[in-house]
Amino acid sequence: MTFFRRRLLGLPALALLIAAAGCSSDHGSPSATVPSPDAKVAQLCRNLDKVLPQKVDGLEQNDPEPRSALTAGWGSPAIILRCGVVRPAEMDDPEADGMEVNGVGWLLQKQNDGSFRFTTTLRRAYVEVSLPKAHTADGVAPLVSLAPAVKKAIPEGIAD
Repeated sequence: MTFFRRRLLGLPALALLIAAAGCSSDHGSPSATVPSPDAKVAQLCRNLDKVLPQKVDGLEQNDPEPRSALTAGWGSPAIILRCGVVRPAEMDDPEADGMEVNGVGWLLQKQNDGSFRFTTTLRRAYVEVSLPKAHTADGVAPLVSLAPAVKKAIPEGIAD
């Protein structure tokens, strides 16, 4: 079994890194592919859906299509949460970037378009948060907003 070893980034350094990515004005109806987890993970995701905040980093809820208890969104362009995603292969990389925000571990993946993808680590279900380039200037503020719900609904452990 390979364990994910993470290098913790200081929040100020991460905020500078993310702020350097810039902003865009991409607008439109959000959409997201709905994950297909097993029944046990799907139940954890439904529990998460019940405790998600109405606002994330001051942005109003704007759920993606198709509607599902496994996805949620905020703002426009939308910050998208998907619960029950497949474990990212990058978690096997000992050099992968990771961080902890308010007691929740996250794998950090910078995307080619300047956006970021964060995936929970050491939880019974993988929760992915996609942060569009337009919302990167606030650093990890969306994760701060989401951490209490993740901690409440998704127990610590290793997802199957």
